[in-house]
Amino acid sequence: MERLGIALGAGLSPAETVECVRLAEEAGYESAWIIEGHGGDQFSLLTACALATTRVRLGTAISSVFVRTAPTIAMAAACLDHFSNGRFVLGLGSSHKVQVEVEHGVHYADPVTRVRETVEVVRALLRDGAVSFHGKTITIEHFDLWFKPAHTSVPIYLSALFPQMLALCGEVAQGLLMVFATPGSIRTAVEHLCVGAARAGRDVKELEIASLLPASIAEDRKVAYDRVRPVLAFYVGYFPRYQRVAREAGFGAAVDAIAEASKRSDTARTHAAIPDEMVARLTASGTPADLRARIAEYRRSGLALPILMPVASGPDAMAAVAETLRAGAG
Repeated sequence: MERLGIALGAGLSPAETVECVRLAEEAGYESAWIIEGHGGDQFSLLTACALATTRVRLGTAISSVFVRTAPTIAMAAACLDHFSNGRFVLGLGSSHKVQVEVEHGVHYADPVTRVRETVEVVRALLRDGAVSFHGKTITIEHFDLWFKPAHTSVPIYLSALFPQMLALCGEVAQGLLMVFATPGSIRTAVEHLCVGAARAGRDVKELEIASLLPASIAEDRKVAYDRVRPVLAFYVGYFPRYQRVAREAGFGAAVDAIAEASKRSDTARTHAAIPDEMVARLTASGTPADLRARIAEYRRSGLALPILMPVASGPDAMAAVAETLRAGAG
């Protein structure tokens, strides 16, 4: 089986999440990633997953640099690295102003610098066991770990979609985490990664390019598309960043209609505003054969690690994840 990941978060209980990761490992998946948002604490869930598995890589997709302090992230990463025997990947990102400020009550500013400085603090703590840091967005007089990490570093992947963050990723990270990627956006991302890699004297080939791919699977393509429309409605209707992604993918008129219907809380109109072409282009949904063809297309465009993000909700959530796992494994 070629390298493939699974991302879990919404719609599953903590116990179900752990069981799905165990099933993914059995099915031959290379990695499992936990989304946070409102789906449960990533690091708690990943610790349980680490203890229930032996081979699969485990990662955060992503952990926000605003809602946890850098030393807290470093301690969590060190613990997960320990419990997973070195299988942990720390996925970091800036999250969104509309989440960080509205849902967490934390001021959001200068996200690129905040990500850069968080990476520096986390790496210093794991490497040296102590850190003092005076940056633009983070100031730490002194913080030391009261334990010795199993390893002096963990792989760090950054969530990035646009030039500045992509260049930072190319400069400082081991991998890139995208979402709603298209073959075109992957090629563009590589160009910006190269800018950052050159700045640091690195070869861009050192970076692994991965993307979360929303996936809804059914024998009837229309059923699969209809299941994933609420996911697109939420992301495109609520987050300016994903509105920009959809516009750049060629769906400007649809974005306007989705955003307007979303503001009015008109669920039916919001879903109706999402054309099948958008579902096909921004997700990996459809029949099992559609999914496999889409994964192959992504690989040809330069995506090293496709990460399927099953659409799962309600009493059938576990079944939806299992169906996606089977379809991806071929």
